Amino acid sequence: MGLFTSTEVDAASIQSDFAGILLPDEQVLVAFKAIRDTVFLTSHRFVLVDVQGLTGSKVSVQSVPYRSIIRFSVETAGTFDLDSDLSIWVSGSATPLTVKVSRAADPQRIQRLLAEHVLGSRK
Repeated sequence: MGLFTSTEVDAASIQSDFAGILLPDEQVLVAFKAIRDTVFLTSHRFVLVDVQGLTGSKVSVQSVPYRSIIRFSVETAGTFDLDSDLSIWVSGSATPLTVKVSRAADPQRIQRLLAEHVLGSRK
C-alpha cells in the first residue's frame, strides 16, 4: 500500500465513511490512513482501500476474510525507523500484503486483534 506511512485514525469515522461496504453487524476495530489510502481491520475481515489516479476517482477495495489469512507479522519500529510493518499472507499468494504503519501505533494490539480473528476462526 504505497510508500507512505499510515497513521491510526478514528475507527468510528472509518465505520461511517465505509458504511456502504460493511455488513450490518460488522464493526471497524482499528484503522490506518496514508495520504489517500486506508487500511482497516473489522470484526469480519482485513480491508485495503487504494485510491488511484490523479483525481482519485478510481478506488480499489480489497477485502480479505480472516479465514484466508495464513500468516501475519507485525514488525515494530526500531531506533532509527520511522514506521512499523504489518504483513499479511493470503492463501494462494506468495507475496504478502504489506502496510507501513506509524511507529505510534500499538503493535501488540494489532497482533492481538489479528490473532483473535485469524486464529480464533480456526477453532
